[in-house]
Amino acid sequence: MDQFHLIIALFEFAVLVFSLSLHEAAHGWMASRLGDPTAKMLGRVTLNPIKHIDPIGTLLVPAVMLFLPGYGRFLIGWAKPTPVTPRNFRNITRDDILTTVAGPVSNVLAALGATLALLLLSKFSVNGANIVHQLAGAGMLDPALIASSPTLFPLALLFYMAMTLNLILAAFNLLPLPPLDGSHVFRHMLPYKALRVYDSLGIFSLILILFVGARVVGMIVSPALDLVNGILLTF
Repeated sequence: MDQFHLIIALFEFAVLVFSLSLHEAAHGWMASRLGDPTAKMLGRVTLNPIKHIDPIGTLLVPAVMLFLPGYGRFLIGWAKPTPVTPRNFRNITRDDILTTVAGPVSNVLAALGATLALLLLSKFSVNGANIVHQLAGAGMLDPALIASSPTLFPLALLFYMAMTLNLILAAFNLLPLPPLDGSHVFRHMLPYKALRVYDSLGIFSLILILFVGARVVGMIVSPALDLVNGILLTF
């Protein structure tokens, strides 16, 4: 891996860790608002990544996907699950669903914020517009343009990665497969007998996540990315 691609990988890793921390902090914040102080008492309502890091999901898996040859560019990871005590909720079903979807919603909001930042860079700087257009157009980045924009290029790259990775995380976590967030919502819709089977999926669910999850997420995220890229290219 050359120096440029190493820097890109490090940027992606930093954005992923921040996005995972935001996701888990949002779970804890919403749970606290709805009457469950568990996460807040444990210091999990914070963007400090140290509070959320899972050695395997936050460090090992992303490192393998980013730095080892032969792996695709689909980057995903996970943090320590935010502790929630549903019996503290006033309305257990409603509040559990709201707490669950707060994580993916935070990632969507982060993606929207990053898109807005890219639009501002594109609107108020000629070099910024050129860099954003190259990123959105999926073309080769012009080395001369990068060299002439030592501040704008890293900013634009970070915002573009934040937009992309947060969309991927939101879609991934909404898959209705245990233990992902989507399963916590979906299980409230199942009758008791089906729920027992659903909760016992275990390793089969993990297999589906590994071998089907990336394809399904790609089908969801690709149109969203096409839409965002189209908007960025018009400015």
